[in-house]
Amino acid sequence: MDLILLLKAAILGVVEGLTEFLPISSTGHLILAGSLLDFTGPTAKVFEIAIQTGAMIAVIWEYRERVFGTIKGLRTEVQAQRFALNVLVAFIPAVVLGLALGSAIKATLFHPVPVALSFVVGGLIILWVERRHRDKFGVMDLEGSRRARVETVDDMTVMDALKVGLVQCAALIPGTSRSGATIIGAMLFGFSRKAATEFSFFLGIPTLIGAGAYSLIKNRQDLQLSDWPLFAVGTVFAFLSALVCIRWLIRYVATHDFTIFAWYRIVFGGLVLLTAYTGWVDWKA
Repeated sequence: MDLILLLKAAILGVVEGLTEFLPISSTGHLILAGSLLDFTGPTAKVFEIAIQTGAMIAVIWEYRERVFGTIKGLRTEVQAQRFALNVLVAFIPAVVLGLALGSAIKATLFHPVPVALSFVVGGLIILWVERRHRDKFGVMDLEGSRRARVETVDDMTVMDALKVGLVQCAALIPGTSRSGATIIGAMLFGFSRKAATEFSFFLGIPTLIGAGAYSLIKNRQDLQLSDWPLFAVGTVFAFLSALVCIRWLIRYVATHDFTIFAWYRIVFGGLVLLTAYTGWVDWKA
C-alpha cells in the first residue's frame, strides 16, 4: 500500500471525525478535502461514507452506558423501549428517501460547487434559527435557566422523533450537514440545545453505520483487497478525532450557540465558490 495514500486516508479520517458532529457537514468537507488531495473516484466515494462508521463507534464508546443499558433494558424497561422506538422512528425516513434518491443525488450533487452552495445556504438558515431562538428565549437558554419542552432525550415523544427524522433527510444533500439538520431542526421543535445535540449523536449510530455498510455492499465490485488498509486507517483516525470532538461539543453547547459555525459555513463556502469561479483552484469532482 502506498504510504502517501495511507497519509491521505489518515487526513480524511481526521476531517471526518472533527466535522461529523458539528453543523458544518462532514460529507461536504470530505468531498472538498478529497478534491484538494486528489483522492477522487468510485473508491473515494465509498471510503468517504464507510469511515463514518469510525465516528459512530466513538459515539457508542462515549455513551456506552446509555447504549448498552438501553439494549439490556429493551425487554423490561419502559424508558429503554421508548428511547429505542424514538431512534428507530427517526431513522426510518432517511432509509426510505436514501434508498429512493441516493444514487441520483450522488451523481448530480457530490461535487465541490454544489457542496459550497449548500454550505452558504445552511449557514444562513442557522443564523435565522439562532436569531429566532434568541428572540424567543433570550440568553436564558444558554444559561440553562429555562426549561425547554424537550429538556432531555427522555422527554421526547414519537412525533418529536418523526419530525427530527424528517429534517435529517435534508442531509442527503451533501454540504447540508446531518448533525446541523437534526440539531437545528430539533431546536425549532422545542428541544434544548443539549437534548438536540445528544439525540443527533444517537440517531447517527444507525444512520451512518447503516449507510456505510450499504455503501460497502453495493459497491464491493469497485473495491479490492488492497483497499482495506486504506479503509482501516481512515476509520481509526475518524474514531479518535470524533471522540475528541464529541467531548468538546457537549461542553461547548452548554454555554454557546451555533452562530460561529454558521459564519464558518458562509465564509468557507464563499471562498470555494470564489476560487472555483476565478479558476484559482481546480476543484475536481
